[in-house]
Amino acid sequence: MHGPTAWHSKMSPVCLPKGVDQGTVSLSTTSTSPFVLISTQKTTPQGFQTNEYADAQLQEIVRKMRERATVYKEKLKDPVLSSPEGSPTAYEKKEEKKEEAEAKPEEDHYCDMLCCKFKKPPLKKYMTYLQLPDSIDSYTDRRYVAWLMLVTLAYNWNCWFIPLRFVFPYQTPSNTIYWVAIDIICDICYLCDLLVFQPRVQFLKGGDIISDKVEMKKFYHSSMKFRLDVISVLPFEVLYIFFGFNPAFRANRMLKHNTFFEFNDRLEAILDKAYIYRVIRTTGYLLFILHINACLYYWASDYEGLGSTRWVYDGQGNMYLRCYYWAVRTLITIGGLPEPQTLFEIVFQLLNFFLGVFVFSSLIGQMRDVIGAATAGQNYYRSCMDNTVSYMNTYSIPKVVQNRVRTWYEYTWDSQGMLDESELLEQMPTKMQLAIAIDVNFAIVNKVDLFKGCDTQMIYDMLLRLKSIVYLPGDFVCKKGEIGREMYIIKQGEVQVLGGPDGTKVLVTLRAGAVFGEISLLAAGGGNRRTANVVAHGFANLFILDKKTLNEILVHYPDSEKLLMKKAKVLLKEKGKPAPGPPVQQPRGLAGLFGQKQETPKLFKAMLGGKGKAGLAKLLQLKRERDIQENEAETEKPKQEEKKPEPEEKKPEQEKKPPEPAASSAPPAQKEEPNADAKPKPPAVMHRGTTNESLIISMSPSPTAGEGEILKVEAKEKKRK
Repeated sequence: MHGPTAWHSKMSPVCLPKGVDQGTVSLSTTSTSPFVLISTQKTTPQGFQTNEYADAQLQEIVRKMRERATVYKEKLKDPVLSSPEGSPTAYEKKEEKKEEAEAKPEEDHYCDMLCCKFKKPPLKKYMTYLQLPDSIDSYTDRRYVAWLMLVTLAYNWNCWFIPLRFVFPYQTPSNTIYWVAIDIICDICYLCDLLVFQPRVQFLKGGDIISDKVEMKKFYHSSMKFRLDVISVLPFEVLYIFFGFNPAFRANRMLKHNTFFEFNDRLEAILDKAYIYRVIRTTGYLLFILHINACLYYWASDYEGLGSTRWVYDGQGNMYLRCYYWAVRTLITIGGLPEPQTLFEIVFQLLNFFLGVFVFSSLIGQMRDVIGAATAGQNYYRSCMDNTVSYMNTYSIPKVVQNRVRTWYEYTWDSQGMLDESELLEQMPTKMQLAIAIDVNFAIVNKVDLFKGCDTQMIYDMLLRLKSIVYLPGDFVCKKGEIGREMYIIKQGEVQVLGGPDGTKVLVTLRAGAVFGEISLLAAGGGNRRTANVVAHGFANLFILDKKTLNEILVHYPDSEKLLMKKAKVLLKEKGKPAPGPPVQQPRGLAGLFGQKQETPKLFKAMLGGKGKAGLAKLLQLKRERDIQENEAETEKPKQEEKKPEPEEKKPEQEKKPPEPAASSAPPAQKEEPNADAKPKPPAVMHRGTTNESLIISMSPSPTAGEGEILKVEAKEKKRK
């Protein structure tokens, strides 16, 4: 069609846009546009109804077409935009996640056993856990240790049963299939260890841990262990075809001893009490040597002929137990055995005796070393305690003190297994000491409000300086009135703070994790005294940090030092300052109505030349001398007027001019200004003295800025009327 074509529908199930209930719908298409134009025209209802489902579908179509048109417009503007087909993918992913979430409960497996129903983990979790990593850390991976144990069991099977099956007639045609089946299982373990596990083991090269697949495989292939492992799995069993089922062809399986010793080392590293395994292993060595000796004795008896002489095995009873009994008596040199008869028997018996002496002495010495290493700490504890008791007996220390010392030793050893933890940590590098200190003490120190916000490295350095001290029941941690120089952190146990008039009232009980005495670390100027007694309620283990140690640490952390000083001031205000001096007695009677007398100015004290009553007496003495001089001057004055009459003009000047004061009473300021009367004087600001007939004391500001005030003392003659 070359022109637009329109279809009109009166009663049609076509979906109408939202808001168009009735009317005509016109759909038009053109040959040049792929879009469909929908035009609606409202008309009056003519008695027909629309389909609600069709209406909703049509609205959804219109919405999607508009979104698509918007995406294409943005695509034309910016061609770098991604394809619009990406949004349905995200929607599909969401649907897949929902389906997986719905299907997840179906993966749970439940197992019914008797009357109980429990949840069983799915097989996928086991497979994920058992999945081999690309590289294996032989020191920390427990799965590798478990695998070594499996290989060790296969190795011990070969070591114990290959000689047994070769010498004793226990392998018969009727049970050969069982022996062969177990041999095949052991060979599979050997092959898996050779091809799967050992090429994945990490190794050290120049201090670096090598975990590359190619490098690990190359390192293993170039080692002696690889050569022995290859020899141990060589299939010499093919000779069974020519010589029959002889267990001697499997003797090469006993060359995989490196894996056995590696398993011993790894197992001892992860055991808490490794000495127990060492004792078991040493006992196993002894039993294995006796086993080999029993096999050799049966082989020698078979070579000489069973029952041919008194020395050989007579063939009665359980052959293995009888031979093992003979091997024990011979190897441990118990004696009481039949005398050898032939030359072969004599040589065999001599070699057995020599071998028994060497092996038995070696095993006994190894057992002694194992037990000694296991009890080394206990022996050290006993030695220290015995030396201390001997010292106290030498100096006749009272029994009460000796009993407390013994109690301290016993509790310290029982609680932490050693007398001094620092001796053990000193053997380790600083980084390892810090790691252990963080795990043990960081949670406790982090609770102290005083150190919150400080540099983390400063706290780490402080953790290395904490000292652990054990207090016995009733010991005073600190006493009232002592100078505080330490902070205490309770690691274990309880302490009680005592107070009251008699000092026996329990004010508060502090338990593990509590901190006290932290203000003493940063008390400005020192003198921070303890305000109460702190007593250990039971056995208490406390961490102590002294002020000197903290100051050494804060030298390297100035920001933390400033923060600690600010916090110390706040804590001092909250918890109160140290105990003040004796209280000032209040005046009694009417004197209490007046305020407290102010302190005498220091300059005035200096002028008086003394303190208290001594200075006042000196001032009165000066006044009396002044009065005597004035009286003498008045008596001599009439005599001088009779002899030499002076003009009346100069009399007022003589009257105004005061006599020279005594040299002892003249202040330094008066000597510096002899003509002070002729010059204008600055007005006195404050009078801090009393004015009598001849003495005036005043304070005036200094003419030089920054020098404060000047104290002046002036003496004037009283005018007579």
